[in-house]
Amino acid sequence: MNLIGPINKMNTALAEKVIYHLPIGDDLVNMNELIGKEISLKYTNQIICVNCGRTTVKSFNQGFCYPCFKNSPSAADWIIHPELSKAHLGIEDRDLEYEKSVQLKPHMVYLSLTSGIKVGITRESQIPTRWIDQGAVKAIILAQTPNRYLAGMIEVSLKQHLADKTNWRQMLMNMQADVDLIAEKNNIKKLLADEYQPYILQENNITEINYPVLNYPIKVNSIGFDKVPEYSGKLTGIKGQYLYFENGIVLNVRTYSGYVVELGY
Repeated sequence: MNLIGPINKMNTALAEKVIYHLPIGDDLVNMNELIGKEISLKYTNQIICVNCGRTTVKSFNQGFCYPCFKNSPSAADWIIHPELSKAHLGIEDRDLEYEKSVQLKPHMVYLSLTSGIKVGITRESQIPTRWIDQGAVKAIILAQTPNRYLAGMIEVSLKQHLADKTNWRQMLMNMQADVDLIAEKNNIKKLLADEYQPYILQENNITEINYPVLNYPIKVNSIGFDKVPEYSGKLTGIKGQYLYFENGIVLNVRTYSGYVVELGY
């Protein structure tokens, strides 16, 4: 079967092993069913902006055309740097109503185990999607806040003690220490200033995540459509937003959101 259309980051569902569906045009492909099978991916040299739907010659910030990258509220700096959020003050960045709809929702500060232990934040509604997308194998909630700004400030205050980035190579090779997340949480919450203590979540529920990977590689080689527009090979697993192929070859699907791709299987 051959399908063609713009792709987007894979939809996920937490199960015994994460279930992945790839949006491609109007279709939604169950990628778990393709693991162990030969598939082909061909970039058609066309990109459709994920925000406005216009054709663009270059993608910015994972799928935006340049005008949307510069002007859309969904591509603003506070997305990556939540401590820059201002909707709680009634101050507009690009679109106050949109910013209120995102920033003024409950947010979670969490600890996750990817390549190592890291701190991050996400909207309550994005759990466990956020953890799956980053390839975490375990996660625990540290704090819950009423808005994005406070969660961002807690994260910033912890960056001197914890990483906020994932070593993607180690994550893909499934290299991480066996960390006691409850003990880490108990140690880390003592580092928070008094003003943030009321937001600490006392529950210590740990979410464990297993991925549909046949064999983890001892070395990974990342490919992308800009340099390798066409690739065929056996799909050997999926973790985070990465597809695994034989010989340690991996492709980050999310990076190429909006790329028009032909999928064969």
